[in-house]
Amino acid sequence: MTAPTAAVHRVFVVRELGIALALVLLVGVTFAVNTRFLSAQNIKDLLLGSTILAILAVGQAIVIITRNVDLSVGSILGLAAFATGNLFVGNPGLPIPVALLAGIGLGALCGAVNGGLIAAARVPALVVTLGTLYVFRGIDYTWATGRQINAADMPHDFLALGTRTVLGVPVLALFAVVVLIVAGVFLKSYRSGRELYAIGSDPDAARLYGIPVGRRVFWAFVASGALAGLAGVLHAARFGTIDANAGLGSELNVVAAVVVGGVAIFGGSGSVYGAALGAVLLTTIGSALPVLGINPFWQRAAVGVLILAAIGLDRSLAVRLARRLRGGSDRGR
Repeated sequence: MTAPTAAVHRVFVVRELGIALALVLLVGVTFAVNTRFLSAQNIKDLLLGSTILAILAVGQAIVIITRNVDLSVGSILGLAAFATGNLFVGNPGLPIPVALLAGIGLGALCGAVNGGLIAAARVPALVVTLGTLYVFRGIDYTWATGRQINAADMPHDFLALGTRTVLGVPVLALFAVVVLIVAGVFLKSYRSGRELYAIGSDPDAARLYGIPVGRRVFWAFVASGALAGLAGVLHAARFGTIDANAGLGSELNVVAAVVVGGVAIFGGSGSVYGAALGAVLLTTIGSALPVLGINPFWQRAAVGVLILAAIGLDRSLAVRLARRLRGGSDRGR
């Protein structure tokens, strides 16, 4: 491992260890106040609560690594959730894998719309996805027309995905683990995955180097959309009752989880593992503060402080890394 690569690896480790330490500290303090916080049921609830956010955070991390952002993930989740409910209402005997593939496909299509507009027209991702956030949500509202799909309208086996466990681990959490491992291996071990970091570090330099920037960014948004579609299907399985407001406002929590998880908002660094840890940390904060007797208002404040701290840490580590690399380069002369 070269010195620059080792330095970058250490930066990733420092970020993720810091998040893990904050999570352990929060859980420890809350457990000291109320030992029931780590009961089997509460741990299961924490895993279920963080699953959907973690899946969304993995997709968002892939996009942010390329120096972009996807604000439409909450609307895609809502659209996929309502589409899943409608599929079961119209086709009661529909196999569950077909519903999963349909949700993922719908999400991927929405991601392709985002990626196509951004890559082909070179319109800033913030502007495009802010627009499609409202477009996809508008389609959802038009389709729903005030209707609500209830648990009684969906198959029992599908709803059981939201409650079933394997060796005590919720099935929905296993979905998140599989997504996390696949995304992590892709970003680390495949050239097209590593090129996403190069694009985020310097898009112009990546283009000059011969990396197909537009194509890579396009597929990053397709991946984000597909994972948001999967999250929509899992949302339907977990909650059973679906309306056009599913996922409303969740895009901000997703971005917060990714940034808190150590993925640089300016792209080029971070990992999906950190993003998933960030999702777990934010979910745990939401469960821990009421136990600690803290006003729910401070939950938002705590998340804001974490975001600012993460950005500050990111800049500090980036400066230290640049100095170290510069020092190594000077010694090499």
